[in-house]
Amino acid sequence: MAALANVPAGEQFIHLSEIAQRPRFLRGWERHRHRKAHWLVECVAEATGVFLYCFAGGGAQAAFIIGNLAASEGAGSLLTVGLGYAMGIVCALVCASATSGGHFNPCITLAQVVFRGFPAKKAPMFIVAQIFGAFVAFGLIYVQYKQLIDEISEVITAKAGAAALDASLFTPTGMAGIFGLYVPPGTKLGYVFVNEFVCDFLLALVIWACIDPTNMFVPPAAAPFIIGMAYAAMIWGYAPVGLSANAARDVGGRLVALSVWGTKASGGTYAAIAALTNIPATLLAAFFYEFFLTDSARALNPAQRQFLDAHRAHHEHIQNGGPVGISPLSKTRSDRASFSKASDEHRVENA
Repeated sequence: MAALANVPAGEQFIHLSEIAQRPRFLRGWERHRHRKAHWLVECVAEATGVFLYCFAGGGAQAAFIIGNLAASEGAGSLLTVGLGYAMGIVCALVCASATSGGHFNPCITLAQVVFRGFPAKKAPMFIVAQIFGAFVAFGLIYVQYKQLIDEISEVITAKAGAAALDASLFTPTGMAGIFGLYVPPGTKLGYVFVNEFVCDFLLALVIWACIDPTNMFVPPAAAPFIIGMAYAAMIWGYAPVGLSANAARDVGGRLVALSVWGTKASGGTYAAIAALTNIPATLLAAFFYEFFLTDSARALNPAQRQFLDAHRAHHEHIQNGGPVGISPLSKTRSDRASFSKASDEHRVENA
């Protein structure tokens, strides 16, 4: 494999199919998905990403709320909730973004349609998949915590009565608050809207900065951690006021709450604020970044260029209908010869 050292970095791409042979049924499935089922795997990836985000963050939220209700010290805090959602975002982007592009949020999908040319006909499928991923995640969290939820409900009912249970249930610190998002009774929703809008605007601004290929401060490998910590910072600072930040998380989790507790879990007017505010906030943030902070005269970050070239090589490989071996991005005959020699050496070594 020494011949690979002669291949210029960033000019040559070796596809997985050329160095490792997958089982026949998986090769057949790949051919089918490339031709007819690419939309399905992209939707599965979106659902998987949102599932990971919600399962990690929602689990931390469940431990925090249940721990407080059970007077169990050390079960969680706002710090652990923020870290849970942050690491969930990292896991989502690492596991599934290569397949779907890593939207994992309806407002990001819509912003990609408006500003990045994402196909509008795919947006509804992505959004439904995102909500489904959140629904499955919070459904599993409910199953895993059901015994504790039932036991604490019985204790509260025995001590203070059913009315006290109902009064505490649909609040940020109540058990339904693990799944649906709520604000304390009497909260002025105008302040909640401002809080949600500002936080969502700033989150989208960070996301747009991370996907800017000319941003020298954010190589692709760092983006998941930066985005995750941005979410954590908003949760630590502003979740007590009322924060959704992701319509898929809100709608999917609220559907679980509605399935368990009925229409009492709807959330009223706040449900609309939690589900919809992030859409105009994200669109405005994307416009702000594109209008004021983007400059197409800037040079690409080298790591971003390699990342984008690899994606292009992937799509060209699919369009060519099979193993290409060498990306059309390679410029010289010597590059192609070097790669051919390296491939032959690899086949001999593994014969």
